[in-house]
Amino acid sequence: MTKVALAVADLIGESAAMTSDSVRPVEVAVLLPCYNEAQAIVAVIGEFRQALPGARIYVYDNNSSDGSAALARAAGATVRTETRQGKGFVVRRMFADVEADIYVMCDADSTYEIGAVPRLIARLIDDGLDMVVGARSAISDSAYRPAHKFGNWLLSTLVQRIFGKGFRDMLSGYRVFSRRFVKSFPVMAQGFEVETELTIHALELEMPCAELDTEFRDRPAGSESKLRTVSDGLRILGTIAGLLKQERPFLLFGFSAGFLAVVALALAWPVVAEYLATGLVPRLPTAVLAMGVMLLAYLSLFSGLILENVTRSRQEAKRLRYLELPGIHAVMDAHG
Repeated sequence: MTKVALAVADLIGESAAMTSDSVRPVEVAVLLPCYNEAQAIVAVIGEFRQALPGARIYVYDNNSSDGSAALARAAGATVRTETRQGKGFVVRRMFADVEADIYVMCDADSTYEIGAVPRLIARLIDDGLDMVVGARSAISDSAYRPAHKFGNWLLSTLVQRIFGKGFRDMLSGYRVFSRRFVKSFPVMAQGFEVETELTIHALELEMPCAELDTEFRDRPAGSESKLRTVSDGLRILGTIAGLLKQERPFLLFGFSAGFLAVVALALAWPVVAEYLATGLVPRLPTAVLAMGVMLLAYLSLFSGLILENVTRSRQEAKRLRYLELPGIHAVMDAHG
């Protein structure tokens, strides 16, 4: 068997007899954000235990009121608590606290195809990637609500247009990460917009990533989605706008400068035409307004240029931090 095949087999508990003493399995951590998932959490833990017997399963409870934490602890998971409400806070805590070589993050609502996790990990190891996204492929009409599907498509398309080639399912909660990704990711989001940050972080640093189709099913009976289509969609749009200002400032301020310049020229043209015809400037307020708008256009342009240089320096610092950590192939070499 190849080193990749051995590693994945060790992860799913199939090659204990085939590996030599010098080959050690990599450490895998399963991270499950949890908020009122009593109907699903035990089944999710059980499925991950079956798919990855050697992995350690962490459940980060986010102020659940339905006994989810106790059920997870009874099912054998390591349960920790994040009291600040919001998935972004949970992910920030998980990434900071947990040490592993490979991280599997999945929503604890029993909608994702957990049996596909060895395939996702194999792709990560085989191609030396930093993130593999489990793209959702609904197996029933009710699993993926039309409004959510359209919103995901719209936001994914928007990110692709702004930040370059992206992902078909930008908002998937099922992902596998390298240690290099997790420990270089500065989580800033507070809620469901964290998936947007994960995607843009990968695009910004041009990390090697992939996307594999996985089944997406209905929630268990009695379980309710925590996602609010309109409010969370608006928050995600706000996150994209903020990241656009932060990561592509010249694009944003350059567009603003162009728009203001067009408005200034539109205001100034009648004044200039009348001056050329009569030698008079009877509409002085319009002339002053046009001049003021054009000054704003210049300020916007130069602000974009300055911020672009600041962004470049910050991206270089993030890239250096990313390169300080070993990639998955280096990790595999270190483990045998």
